[in-house]
Amino acid sequence: MEDYRFASVILDVGIDKLLDYKIPPHLKVTPGMRIKVPVRGYLREGTIFELKQTTPFAKVKEIAEIISSNALVSEELFRLIRFVSRYYCAPLTKIMKFILPPSVRKGMEEKRQLQVTSLLSKNALLELCQEKRLSSPSQAAILDVLLMHPKGVLLSELLEKSGVSRSPIDSLAKAKILSLNLIEIDRSPLLTQEFFQTKPKKLNEEQQAALAHISNSLNDTRFETHLLHGITGSGKTEIYLQAISLALSQGKSALFLVPEIALTSQTVERLKSRFERTIAILHHRLSDGERRDVWHKIHKKEIMLVVGARSALFSPLHNLGLIIIDEEHDSSYKQSDEMPCYHGRDTAIVRAKFSSATIILGSATPSLESYHNALTGKYRLSKLTTRPGGATLPTVSIVDMRHEFAKKKGFTLFSEKLLSEIEKRVKLGEQTLLFLNRRGFHTSQMCTACGNKIECPHCALSLTFHKGENSLACHLCNYEITPPPKTCPKCHHEDSLKYKGAGTEQVERALHAIFPEIRTLRLDADTTRHKGSHEKLFKQFRSGKADLLIGTQMIAKGLHFPSVTLVGVLNIDATLQIPDFRSSEQVFQLITQVSGRSGRDALAGEVIIQTHLPDNPIILHASKQDYESFYKEEIETRKFFNYPPFSHLVKLTFAGKSLTRVEAYAQELRGYLLGQLPSSFALHPVIPCGYAKIKDLFRFQLIMSGPLTRPVTEILEKIPAHSSVRLTIDVDPLSTYF
Repeated sequence: MEDYRFASVILDVGIDKLLDYKIPPHLKVTPGMRIKVPVRGYLREGTIFELKQTTPFAKVKEIAEIISSNALVSEELFRLIRFVSRYYCAPLTKIMKFILPPSVRKGMEEKRQLQVTSLLSKNALLELCQEKRLSSPSQAAILDVLLMHPKGVLLSELLEKSGVSRSPIDSLAKAKILSLNLIEIDRSPLLTQEFFQTKPKKLNEEQQAALAHISNSLNDTRFETHLLHGITGSGKTEIYLQAISLALSQGKSALFLVPEIALTSQTVERLKSRFERTIAILHHRLSDGERRDVWHKIHKKEIMLVVGARSALFSPLHNLGLIIIDEEHDSSYKQSDEMPCYHGRDTAIVRAKFSSATIILGSATPSLESYHNALTGKYRLSKLTTRPGGATLPTVSIVDMRHEFAKKKGFTLFSEKLLSEIEKRVKLGEQTLLFLNRRGFHTSQMCTACGNKIECPHCALSLTFHKGENSLACHLCNYEITPPPKTCPKCHHEDSLKYKGAGTEQVERALHAIFPEIRTLRLDADTTRHKGSHEKLFKQFRSGKADLLIGTQMIAKGLHFPSVTLVGVLNIDATLQIPDFRSSEQVFQLITQVSGRSGRDALAGEVIIQTHLPDNPIILHASKQDYESFYKEEIETRKFFNYPPFSHLVKLTFAGKSLTRVEAYAQELRGYLLGQLPSSFALHPVIPCGYAKIKDLFRFQLIMSGPLTRPVTEILEKIPAHSSVRLTIDVDPLSTYF
């Protein structure tokens, strides 16, 4: 056994670098343990990263104490965070917050409450209750509640239901009629929900072939990446469920990632209806207590199936056998606003490799990188080209809105065809989805006298008008003006301010004006601010409590509504105009995905796409769900300009309060990198970001492209810091504009 005398420690806060400490002879430590160490005269908490025999430092302080007796981080997860740190050029401290949630790091205790249980038989309790009716009504009220809860009831619930004080409960406990015991309360979500159990569905030939390839990888405990490319509604989820069943039967754990919290409830519903075992849910809206309880259950191997959004890939699963990335193309898998700017899909593939696990990437519109990897043999490709159960792809109509504007002699939200089809669906009792990727009522307020747009004073963004709140709001920093101004703040002209553009709120109001009896729901960032709001809206719509659902891109992400037979795409043109190499791909994905919400069951579906660009090839390919043709055209463009997947991009974003300092530091750093990077890497000019100012911080960016290697990331890790400019390194960015 090697004699380890030193430990490298990752501090929770403060210092981003690893620090070495001497291991006292009386302490037995292992990597993953939580400890306290002296730092600048204070004791700080941290996690042991690795043990060492030597250290390059002459004076090394000793570890002060151990917080956790067991390792909380496995060797596999340490390998993963080492990869994330090196590849995405991020300090280990920032990555550890995903591995150990704050509630776990701080040692939050389990929740305990008093439970009241009867010490008498049911008959004896009933007899005593009758006796107490006249002599002690308050005690009788308590016994009434206990009779309804033979297994016991929480003290807080008993007090609420009986409407009495604590005193009669204590009297009954003293008389040995009931007992009070402290019990642990599990805060994990889903514990009280019940689901109808379903059986595995019969697979068609394409589904069987795909599952066979996945099963072979699982049976051999072999790392392999499977790309499941299936048209919308082709039964990818059933393959996921049967693959999970196989993994669990082999004693392996499974991880199911979805791009958005909005999809979590639907995914959990499908999983719970198939598997009776406990399922962990991990996403950013969990409370600290819920997250703590779920994390510890996974760590203790009490839970072997985890579903969640991006960060759930860092959950402490043991013997990981299967990872599923649903809607693998989705931009929500990429963290871009803060370091580490990791991609959940790509990092999950690395975790699968470290665990010798099978990983499935599923999508009707795979990212170009994933599809290219499948065609070049890195991934195994399986295709699903039909919808099971007789369902067919929806018919698609493209409406030229230039003609509609001419007919109406001005702006209109809805084409005549769309309104006619909505009315038809309402009469038939079928449902409609309307997609518009803009929330609010109007997208801006503008002065017709001087052309000034009312912008956020803290961000380079026009304020959006929200009619419900009668306010102008910034969607980047939440700045508000209530009520909106009547006079232009620039030229002071009165009655010259006009609203421009339409959002989901205006669409809803306009529909009610046209169809007074129509029942609508709206799904956007404004209506889903509160915990549980997604689930509530989906349940209302699925149960038929609304005829029409209006939403932003949230409604395009894998949702299943059997009664939806009409989808209307109101405006997608603006996204095509964004000067970003991925804009065409994003438009194709959005149209295809939202179109796929229609006709997913026995009822035939229809899609109406309203556009000013009816001949645009991207819109035409998406209207036919023709991914192959889109891919062939787009991949040639990427190859010509040497964009991913033919190179790697790195985006450096500089942000600070002084415009001149930020730009000067960016230019200085560009000069530094020109002298450091190999000639195979190209450096683009420093330019303002698409959002040139956010929350009073001016923003510039520098794009690099070339073959990403370890020497390149080492150069990036050593970039000199600036005291007043924040630098964010985004490896493989999704956007080169914003």
